[in-house]
Amino acid sequence: MEAADFMPDEADIAGIMSNLAAYEAERASAYRQVRWRVPLFIGLALVFVALVAWLFNRIADPYEQWLSTPHVLLYVVGLVAAILLYFQAIKPTSRLQHRKTLLPIIFGFIEDTRYQHEVTPNSFDRLPRETIGTFNTKRFDDIVSGRYEGFPFELYEADLRQGTGGTIAFKGIVVAFGTMVPFPGILVAARRSDMAVGFFRGMFASKMQELSCGVPELDAAYDFRSDNIEAAQPLVSGRLAQALTWLKETWPDDPARVALNGSDGFLLLPQTRNFFELPDISVPLDYAKHVAPMISDIGAMLATAALVRKIGATDAAAG
Repeated sequence: MEAADFMPDEADIAGIMSNLAAYEAERASAYRQVRWRVPLFIGLALVFVALVAWLFNRIADPYEQWLSTPHVLLYVVGLVAAILLYFQAIKPTSRLQHRKTLLPIIFGFIEDTRYQHEVTPNSFDRLPRETIGTFNTKRFDDIVSGRYEGFPFELYEADLRQGTGGTIAFKGIVVAFGTMVPFPGILVAARRSDMAVGFFRGMFASKMQELSCGVPELDAAYDFRSDNIEAAQPLVSGRLAQALTWLKETWPDDPARVALNGSDGFLLLPQTRNFFELPDISVPLDYAKHVAPMISDIGAMLATAALVRKIGATDAAAG
C-alpha cells in the first residue's frame, strides 16, 4: 500500500490546507511579535536592575559595591521579574495553543474530532490487561477521538511501564473502536514473546485458553488466547488471521496486537517515535513535510481498525 491510499479525498485535503494557511498566518504574526517582545521586556528589566544597583552603590559601603544585602535582594527581585516578563512577552504564541489548535485542524477529515492531552482515555479501562501485561505506571500523551467511516474511535499514545527500572510493558499507539458484532468474552492476539512466557502462564493461565489460527507463520509470531474458545476459534481461523496478515504488511516493524472485549475492539501498534510530533512554533508549517505523513499514518491506522472491527460480522454485513 502507498501513503496516498490512506489520504482523505481532495475536498477534505483542501479544507485542511485552507485552515492550515489561516493558522500559519496567525503563527507567523505571533512569532514576529515574540521576537521583539522578549528582548524588549527582558532588556527593560535588566536596565532597571542595573540603574537601581548603581543608585545603591552611591550609599553602600565602598567594600560592598554591587554585593551589599540590598543589591542581592534587588538581583533576586530582578530575576523573578525577568521570568514573569518573559512569560508575558511570549503570550502571543501561548494564546495560539499550538498543539490543541493544530491537531484538530490536521485531523479535520475525521467527524466529531475531539483532542485531549495527558488524561486517561475513556476506553483504557476496557482494554484487556491480557494484551499488555502488568504495569504500575502509565502515561498518555495526545488523544484524538471522533468518527471514521461511521464508527466511533479513540486513538491515543500510551506509555505503560513496570517496576522501578521502568521496563516497558507497552509503548505506542492504541486505537479503540466499536465492533460490528460484540464478541462474547475476551479474545487477544499478541506477539508471542510478549506474554506467553510470563504473564499468560501466570495469573491469567487458568482463565484464558490458547488457540491456533492454522497459519504457521502467524502461529509462530502470535499468541492467541480467549476465555470463550468456542466463539473465538472461527474468528481466529478466519478474519482475524486475515487482519493480522494485513497488519504485518502495513506495519512490518513490530507486530501489532489485537483485542476484542465485548463490543469494544482494540488495535495496539508499538511505536518508539512521537506519533503526533509537530515542529516548534518558530518553524513555518510545511504541509508535505509536517502534515501529510501524519494524516497518512492515522488514515492507515483507522483503515486497519475498520478491517478489524468486521472480524465477527457476516460476509454480507462486512461488505
